Amino acid sequence: MSLRKYLTSKVFFRQVLVALGIVAVLAFVFFNMLSYITNHGQEITVPNLSKLSVEQAEEKLESLDLDYVLLDTLDFKKEFPKYGVVEQDPKPGSKVKANRKVYIKINSDGYAYVTLPDLIEKTYRQAEPTLKSIGLEIGTITYKPYLGKDMVLEMKQNGIPVKPGAKIMKTSKIDLVLGDGKIAFDETEIDSLMQREDLEQADE
Repeated sequence: MSLRKYLTSKVFFRQVLVALGIVAVLAFVFFNMLSYITNHGQEITVPNLSKLSVEQAEEKLESLDLDYVLLDTLDFKKEFPKYGVVEQDPKPGSKVKANRKVYIKINSDGYAYVTLPDLIEKTYRQAEPTLKSIGLEIGTITYKPYLGKDMVLEMKQNGIPVKPGAKIMKTSKIDLVLGDGKIAFDETEIDSLMQREDLEQADE
C-alpha cells in the first residue's frame, strides 16, 4: 500500500483517534495528579492569633497543618498580655496552603527604660516633643518667677526632682517647672547702682 493510500485509509484514521485518546487520558491524569500534589482547592484560612501566647498560637496552627516563626519582641503594649502575639503575617483570614509558615511578633514583659534628656533652660515647645519622642509624657506644669518665659527650670517625677541622665520607665509622666517670664530689670535700681559705682571711682 502506498503512503498516499495509507494516509487516507480507515486504518490510519483509527490509529490517529487512538493516539489522541491516549494523549487525552494522559493529560487528564497528569493535571489531576498536579492538582493533588499542590493541594489545589485545599486552602487553609489563617486564624487570628492576636493576644495568644506562643504556646497557644503553636497549638492552634498545628491543628490546621500550619507552622510559625517567631520574628521579634516588640516594645510593651499595655493592651496586650505579656508575651502575647501582637503582629502576624499572613494576616487573619488569609488563604494559604498547608505547612505555610506564619510569622509572629510578640509583646515584651514590661516597659523599657529611657534616659531623661537635659531639658534645663530649654523652652516648653522644645521639651514637649523631645519627651514624647522617647516615650515619656508631660505631667503637671507649674511656674515660678524667672526671666525666661516657659523656660524649663526643673524636672520632677511624682513630685521628686529628677536630673538629666536618669533612667525613666517609658510612658512615665515628667512634671515640668517653667519660668513665668514676670521678672524684669528695675531701671531705677540699675541707675542707682551705676551712680554708686561712679562715686566710688571718683573717690579713688
